[in-house]
Amino acid sequence: MKIFTIILSVIAVGLIIFNATKLNFDALFEGESYTAILTIIAALCAIILLQILRISKKIETLSKKRK
Repeated sequence: MKIFTIILSVIAVGLIIFNATKLNFDALFEGESYTAILTIIAALCAIILLQILRISKKIETLSKKRK
């Protein structure tokens, strides 16, 4: 599970970098820049969710060790 979340996090970071190159700072909320902003936000949300998953799995294994 740890490798899976790391791979998905790397893919999300790659999407953020790729879409950051597509931004047009003169017109951020028009056309391709708007799509890039939405994709960057979605990738950031995916990274946050994956980190929450990793932390919850770590807590689960620690609680099983204490029993």
